[in-house]
Amino acid sequence: MSIFDSIIETVGSVEPQEFMISIGAALLAGLILSALYMFRNRHSGSFAVTVVCLPAIVSAIIMAVSGSIGAGIAVAGAFSLVRFRSAPGSAKEIAVLFLAMASGLLCGMGLVAYGLLFAVIVGMVFFVLTAVNFGGTKANSADRVVRIVIPEDVDYGTEIDPVIEEYTSEHQLISVRSSNMGTMYKLKYKVRMNDIDQQKELIDRIRVRNGNLEVAVTVEDTEQQGL
Repeated sequence: MSIFDSIIETVGSVEPQEFMISIGAALLAGLILSALYMFRNRHSGSFAVTVVCLPAIVSAIIMAVSGSIGAGIAVAGAFSLVRFRSAPGSAKEIAVLFLAMASGLLCGMGLVAYGLLFAVIVGMVFFVLTAVNFGGTKANSADRVVRIVIPEDVDYGTEIDPVIEEYTSEHQLISVRSSNMGTMYKLKYKVRMNDIDQQKELIDRIRVRNGNLEVAVTVEDTEQQGL
């Protein structure tokens, strides 16, 4: 018997030993994917634990309905779990959840060797692409996002832009939107600071121009741009 053959000998009837092997392999696959994802990716503890446990959950569902007409419904239900993370999560998180569920499906069918091999190969590809920053631009520690609130009677082109230009080597106005029933505007700039130690000075200069309303200088969150 090859290691790539299914360990489940009778469709619809799973022995305790077969069940334990499949669940153990699924947990190992989830652990591999979770560990590889945590490399250079911002994550929460709950998400890391979810990636570890999800393959085992899917595997158990598939074994429970093996040989039944409900198998299709169970698979659809398992993949709908991605909805819990699809709205607030990043594209990377959604991809990892799909990888974890695919590994669980393979393990649940008794193809534990394929499930583990899949987790290792695709997980390593994910790891390498993240390590080399594939598809992304080189990060710069001076890159910031500046959010400014101004009264409606302030011309940001003549009052705010010159101040931004003085403290940055590059700047771009990303968005302008009205607020407070049109009495205020919210500006968002993507900038590269000349000197990151001048952030407070930049804020103080802008506060003089915008009537001491809110000003925020933050590090740009690029993870959400994948969606």
